[in-house]
Amino acid sequence: MDIQGKTALITGGAIRVGRAITLELARAGANVAINYYRDADEAEQTAGDASSEGVSALAVQADISYWEQVRRMYSQIHSVLGLVDIVVNNSSVFRPTPIPTDSVEAWQAVTSVLVNGAFYVSNLAARDMLEKKSGAIVNIVDLSAWEAWPGYAGHAVGKSALLALTRQLAIDLAPHVRVNAIAPGPVLPPLDYSPEKIERTAAKTLLGRWGTPEDIAQTVRFLVESDYINAEVIAVDGGERYGHRKEEAG
Repeated sequence: MDIQGKTALITGGAIRVGRAITLELARAGANVAINYYRDADEAEQTAGDASSEGVSALAVQADISYWEQVRRMYSQIHSVLGLVDIVVNNSSVFRPTPIPTDSVEAWQAVTSVLVNGAFYVSNLAARDMLEKKSGAIVNIVDLSAWEAWPGYAGHAVGKSALLALTRQLAIDLAPHVRVNAIAPGPVLPPLDYSPEKIERTAAKTLLGRWGTPEDIAQTVRFLVESDYINAEVIAVDGGERYGHRKEEAG
């Protein structure tokens, strides 16, 4: 797909990795809709930075775990930017979800965005894309889709579901819409990471270092532009998935 002049929706597109994706697509010539939940100031800043690339940018608030809010978001996008050509399902809620638990609130918060939210956004995107007989969806998963993380059941199950949704959408929307996924490794430390944990995490990768949000953004662009890649997932993790094999066999 030639990105120039297309309309891209990036969920969670105001901050961190989402911001890098938004700006990369804007540099490629896409008009961008920047979905955010709470980060209004950051969304407006990202929209301004995207506009400086000579494209149109719209910051649009919605909690994507609610169907009606997603519908309202699309109405706003359609009225300003037109039909959506590109979607990046980047939004994620990262909270511990231990088992057993006395409350399912955290579980619902995490999975409602990763599973329901991504489905709602993709479902409405599919209508736009099938009408135009062209479209690309990129889902941001991570390594927990293959290896569960202790204490984060909601995240691991949600990312696994998003990977499954990638393949399902690719089948159901073929041949006009391509759907792929990216599994990032350590590219941006959480704010609560100590220097020791940052170093320990880097050591888990085969490259011995952290990546950058731009590494993910560039891969998003690659997948959008690559017209013969479909139903695939690319790990952008510095080899973290196999890093535990560095020391010994077995």
